[in-house]
Amino acid sequence: MYDSRLVAYTAITLAVSLGTAYSILYGTYLDTSDPLLAHLAHPLAKTVYWARKSNVLNVYFIKRAWGWTSVAFWLLWATSNPTQRSLTRVMQWTAETACWMTFTTWFFGPAVIDRVVLASGGECFVPLPSGELITVPTNCCLTKSTVTPITHPHIFSSSLVLPEGWTGIPRLRKGHDVSGHIFLLTMSALFLADQLRVSMRSSQSSVWHKVAIAVNLALIGIWIFASITTSVYFHSPSEKISGYVLGLAGFAVTQASVFS
Repeated sequence: MYDSRLVAYTAITLAVSLGTAYSILYGTYLDTSDPLLAHLAHPLAKTVYWARKSNVLNVYFIKRAWGWTSVAFWLLWATSNPTQRSLTRVMQWTAETACWMTFTTWFFGPAVIDRVVLASGGECFVPLPSGELITVPTNCCLTKSTVTPITHPHIFSSSLVLPEGWTGIPRLRKGHDVSGHIFLLTMSALFLADQLRVSMRSSQSSVWHKVAIAVNLALIGIWIFASITTSVYFHSPSEKISGYVLGLAGFAVTQASVFS
């Protein structure tokens, strides 16, 4: 019987590598670490739906990727045969959740991805309505704070005229902005594929478990397609590669002997 992990690994690797190669060959990617470009719409947004940051995949799926992955996992686990509802599988999900938080949310302070950006020369910027950029304290980015002339008067010059009620959202730019999307999509697809191996070993499954299997397969397909769109239209090639490598590393944690 085929190994679902190998199938998913091959698919996600081809998605990222071919998508990245296409983006280089045809110049379709937006360098999201460039502070002059990152806050702008993609140059192809008017003609290519998937180049828009507002596309359905990005808004409803990629930004909530680990939430969707967790729901799919728990649906699969809960509908499995009692003998397959092992603590080991729950521990694997817990380990992946810890990887997600470590890389993208918090790691004794800034997340690992934010630390990489800062270590490679990143700075915290706020784009103004005019398109001009101003540098703000790094802590504004790390705490994900919004800034306004009222809340942060020391940042804005008295001569600067801004629309009433304007709010700025600081972002880390420059440096090496590891693709958090590619990281999470890679890790999620491989994790779900690994969990499906347990179901594939069973010759008998309930109707609800078959539904859970279908949901997991569909979500893996969505993650792979999302990897293609991200690879083609966003991030520099090196940032997508580093995101892919981090995704492999995150999944590799669940393959440690402690989970055997």
